[in-house]
Amino acid sequence: MRKRTRSGLISSLVVAVFCVVVVHAAQAQSSVPFGREDVKTWQKIPLGTVITPQNWEQYKEFMPAGMQLMFTAGGSWQLPPDFQMVVGPTHNYPLPPLFWQNTEKYSKNVKIVTLPDGRHTVTGYVAGMPFPDPQPPMQGYKFLADTWYEWFPWIYCNHHSWVYLRDRVGNLRTLKTYFVYRELAYNSSVGQPIDDPRGGGVYYAEYTEVVLPEESKYITQLTLYYKDPLRQEDLFLFVPALRRSLRLSSAARCSPFVGTDFIQDDIKGGSFNGGLTRFNATYLGPKYILLLTTADPKEFGQFNNYYLPFLFPKPVVAKWEVRKTYLLDVRRIPSQQAGYCLQKRMLYVDAQSFVSPWADKYDTAGRLWNTESFQQIANFIPLEGPQLYGGDYMVTATDWQNRHQTLFLSAGPSGRHAAGGIACRNYEGVNEDNIERYSSVTGLSEILR
Repeated sequence: MRKRTRSGLISSLVVAVFCVVVVHAAQAQSSVPFGREDVKTWQKIPLGTVITPQNWEQYKEFMPAGMQLMFTAGGSWQLPPDFQMVVGPTHNYPLPPLFWQNTEKYSKNVKIVTLPDGRHTVTGYVAGMPFPDPQPPMQGYKFLADTWYEWFPWIYCNHHSWVYLRDRVGNLRTLKTYFVYRELAYNSSVGQPIDDPRGGGVYYAEYTEVVLPEESKYITQLTLYYKDPLRQEDLFLFVPALRRSLRLSSAARCSPFVGTDFIQDDIKGGSFNGGLTRFNATYLGPKYILLLTTADPKEFGQFNNYYLPFLFPKPVVAKWEVRKTYLLDVRRIPSQQAGYCLQKRMLYVDAQSFVSPWADKYDTAGRLWNTESFQQIANFIPLEGPQLYGGDYMVTATDWQNRHQTLFLSAGPSGRHAAGGIACRNYEGVNEDNIERYSSVTGLSEILR
């Protein structure tokens, strides 16, 4: 009897321990398929682990190729000897209920259509996640559609995004930018119409204005993406010296984004902004990687809180966490490849939020060219709660071949940072909820007024 009691006690303890682990992991990945293999993976890096240049190889299975290169590139283009990456708990950021309601209501009508030239598009999409359970055929493309139509607040805005650019000899240059990004269609935000009748056929508008340095002040880029996926985006650049805007070629998707190490196809809610019709994607399976999701703007906005000369966050900024992602091999459709700068983009899609927090980009010869570490920092959105895609971020883009690097922060030294949703209607005394001013070409003519 004592033997049975002891055996029962041990069994109960084993079950209890397993349940604790399951609950922790399930909380970390709300609404994400979860199994015992996920638990085993999480346990490989105990909380409090400190990863350094001396022991990083023990944990390289949790690092994309670009992160591994950060430890081995050599000289000032690798992480310094005193670098530390502290591992903390995985956080939970459930997507808003309205997004899931729209997913349930509309996703069954979404179809993929393949055109004669090999391009793909989707039809029947209204709102929510187009493919809530991506399965073959075209599984990778379905994941790509999910990240393209990821949830984000109908508007987010910021007057305090700072950009630090480092060249091959270590010189640093600083930009300050002002942005208003807005969703005008396919909306799943509380209190907003699915399609804004003032949108004029635009799905998504990106307004980015340079504030500093003085010689670059007022240079502004406006990009308009349309509801019709087959319609190419429009790109406009306001040049203050000319006092007018120029319409740029929509084919120039490899041109630099406001003089940084990002290209036009990079930044949206993560590391992909290329649209749906010019790309295909192959799903390579789940991948657990180290990411950042939580940090105080007063800390991540301080440039001194980043390692030098390699621009990467110190432990004071935040703890890293193991998150489940879906790995996609994203390539241009063959008919669209001519003149394009990339052979492929290895894109990591967060399994809970569907933002893309990491990309390794390869040139046309198949060599690693650029790594984009797009660390989304959760932000409180009125009526929606804390969301991983809320307009706050720490992004490091490293051009390995040309030895350039860009650190893009959504907070400045003051600690002021991005706002989202109705908070943009009175953001530091400015109403950013003005479609004509910030989400249309006519607004560019008002910049110098």
